Amino acid sequence: MCPFVDTFSQNQKINAVSVSHYTIDVDEFLGYDSFGYSYQIKNNVFSKTKGSEIFEYKSVSLGRITKVDLQNPLKIVLFYEDFNTVVLLDNQLNKMTEINFSQSNIPIVVTFIGMSTQNQLWIYNALNQQIGLYDYLNNEYKTVSTPLTDAIKYYQTDFNTFYWIDKKNNWFSCDIFGKTTALGQTADFDKIEIINAHQYIFSKANLLYFTDISHTNGNVVSRIEILEKTFDKFCYKDQILSIFTTKEILNYKIVTP
Repeated sequence: MCPFVDTFSQNQKINAVSVSHYTIDVDEFLGYDSFGYSYQIKNNVFSKTKGSEIFEYKSVSLGRITKVDLQNPLKIVLFYEDFNTVVLLDNQLNKMTEINFSQSNIPIVVTFIGMSTQNQLWIYNALNQQIGLYDYLNNEYKTVSTPLTDAIKYYQTDFNTFYWIDKKNNWFSCDIFGKTTALGQTADFDKIEIINAHQYIFSKANLLYFTDISHTNGNVVSRIEILEKTFDKFCYKDQILSIFTTKEILNYKIVTP
């Protein structure tokens, strides 16, 4: 059950306006960058495309790609959890750096990762259950958070913030200085994407909702009206909501309240 049911109104709806759609043959659609390239994975090959342009990267030796961070399209992060390794790619998907955390002077077993500021990566170290920052130019690691007490259900990063939601749907943030903030409790979700420290989009039972927790009269939850009855994934960027089904990508323009 959604914990915000007392503030949810069926009349609060966001109309999604279809702007484009196209068929696609990939295993996972990852999203777009600000230059109009789309990113995807098929058969464990990572690629970016725009029109007739296509760039690809694959590593046979590192196993399955666990996570991709596209925040900086000039420095893309690929995480291979099975080998405790990160690869950084340039904008043509050439390998710039490969970091094997098992070879670090400080014991690090990475389970969650993301791009941060000043040549640093966000790291969640499973050995001490703490969030840290890894300087990949100087191979220096520092812990910034206290140990987390509950398991992470979902996480998301931007350059300055590591967000996570625990198994009880409690939502937190940690900044690069280690300041941890309890942001509240999210709705129960199948999939979720955090927009900022007070807004997120989530899906439950193939329905999409936008939530704003900053209102003084309670959390405002709005249903997003899309045509698809089922979908595998969604992503949101710059008022464009992209829906990924097994066969196609559908892009909608939405205006959030």
